[in-house]
Amino acid sequence: MSKRVFLTGGAAGIGRATAIRLVNKGFDVIVTDVDTAGLEALAASIDPNAPGRLTIDRLDVTDAQQWSEVLARHCPDGRLDVLVNNAGVLWSGKFEEIDIAKHQRIVHINVTGTANGCHQAFAYLKNTEGSQVINLCSASALYGQPELASYSASKFAVRGLTEALNLEWRRHGIKVQALWPLFVATAMTDGMDIGSTRRLGVHLTPDDVARAVGYAIKFRWIPVRVHIAVGVPFHILSWLGAISPSWLKRTFVWAATGVG
Repeated sequence: MSKRVFLTGGAAGIGRATAIRLVNKGFDVIVTDVDTAGLEALAASIDPNAPGRLTIDRLDVTDAQQWSEVLARHCPDGRLDVLVNNAGVLWSGKFEEIDIAKHQRIVHINVTGTANGCHQAFAYLKNTEGSQVINLCSASALYGQPELASYSASKFAVRGLTEALNLEWRRHGIKVQALWPLFVATAMTDGMDIGSTRRLGVHLTPDDVARAVGYAIKFRWIPVRVHIAVGVPFHILSWLGAISPSWLKRTFVWAATGVG
């Protein structure tokens, strides 16, 4: 029986690349998004001879009731091997110049959406031996990022939720992990002009992150992997962050962003 993966935010970018990669690896992938046109384009692009299977459905991740309905529709046997909470949004710039509705939307989608997914999928994951949750975090959760304040805060919340559930759900056999990429070349970063992108650049592709999702699933058995850095530069940054005092991390972020 193929492993069943439930993926959010799959119409474009990282989610789209992940869906294609997993279907080509033989997974049964349920891909959701609010962008139904994007989902249909994704479905049309899948090789009919691919070893896996792709199913699409509309889901607003901020709506817990929709989560319940979509999961019930696509997991009728009560099983789910992998939940990938990928859906997210980002607006960059000076905090006070971004409309408050956009700040709220970042929190609703990135935080509430991830919490909804974990909560509503729990019964399915608990019912499946070797199940797993992969949350898309960000290098912005290493230290608060100027010009990405609300996005950074949302990813700190994802980080905290991941760490807590990784411990709390061990008794149920559910592994909970977070992927940590630096900036990825998607529509969210297209045209972004802030200090950190000018100084650090945008070097990762959606395929790089999709590959990391695949590795996280393949190597689920490694017991200590909670946070997974994506890309060599962030492997180094995350290691330095783990051993550096707060003032040194703050100094590095200040130097990397040129803000303040």
